[in-house]
Amino acid sequence: MTETTVTDLPTLPATLPATGGGEPLRIAVVAASVRDQRMGRTLAEWAAFRAATDAEVDLIDCADCVLPGDGELRPGGSSGSPVAARIDAADAFVFVTPEYNHSYPASLKRLIDWHYREWMFKPATVLSYGVQGGLLATEHLRGVFAELHMVTTRRVVGLRTPWDDLGPAGYAPPAAVEQAYDAALHELGWWATVLRSARRDRPFAR
Repeated sequence: MTETTVTDLPTLPATLPATGGGEPLRIAVVAASVRDQRMGRTLAEWAAFRAATDAEVDLIDCADCVLPGDGELRPGGSSGSPVAARIDAADAFVFVTPEYNHSYPASLKRLIDWHYREWMFKPATVLSYGVQGGLLATEHLRGVFAELHMVTTRRVVGLRTPWDDLGPAGYAPPAAVEQAYDAALHELGWWATVLRSARRDRPFAR
């Protein structure tokens, strides 16, 4: 498992890589948990706010996504969903997910499975959380993303006890967590820029 946490971080600028064409990157931050009294939404808001420094950000909350019944699913995605256009518009993704029973929530799996082409040839990073940092959820997602022709960043962030840093103003992590997340965002931005150009100039053909 590859985790970016508090030690041995590379020296990277705080901003995302320049896109070259002047058009800002579009990052979708996906909040995976739908449980009552969840902290995932608060963590996702923090992640979105920090990413918005250098990109256009859309926060997609699985708790707000009303998807059709799974009986209507077809191989290669579905005929559409209320959030399909938002996923399609994104150049990159930040998945904020807890670890449940050594994996990620069913709510996130449904969101992923209801779409296919919308994810293809785009990068993703993961901000996971749990007693052990939620990293098993991240590792399970890597295989799913590979099947969807997505690139997962090497740098990911695992939060072991984020509830200790929750307060009235939201999530206020230590500086080391901010640095780790910035490193993951920087790598995500590089992949997003490269793959956006590739999708435009050299679209994949079987």
